Amino acid sequence: MYKNIILSPRMSEKAYAQSQTLRTYVFDVPADLPKHDVVRAVEAQFEVKVTNVNLTNIKGKAKRTIFKGGRAVKGRQSDFKKAYVTLKEGHSLPIFAAIEEAEAKEEKTQAKLDKAMEKANAKEEKAAAKAAKKEKK
Repeated sequence: MYKNIILSPRMSEKAYAQSQTLRTYVFDVPADLPKHDVVRAVEAQFEVKVTNVNLTNIKGKAKRTIFKGGRAVKGRQSDFKKAYVTLKEGHSLPIFAAIEEAEAKEEKTQAKLDKAMEKANAKEEKAAAKAAKKEKK
């Protein structure tokens, strides 16, 4: 039953930072879901231990669209509920694994570029030193 509950992770910079420092992950959950169901759903779907859950109801923002003719349409975004799930020490979720892989790949590429630049600069300095030596003679 708890594996069927839809837990969609929030992919934001704040959620990523919380997952790295506090082991707290943020999910969008159905509005009628209580805390104990969120705990059971996370534990069932991801096979981790949950220590704490905080829920918050977010009211939808009021929106207004204005068309070329001057007609304005008022609307409202849907309300939703967020769950802040803190995991037990040593447990983690692979939600941001793709981001971490991309960062590692970027660091590796940057290291290769830095090494190539150092090599090119050393070659340039060597050529300049040779040219200066020839001018002295």
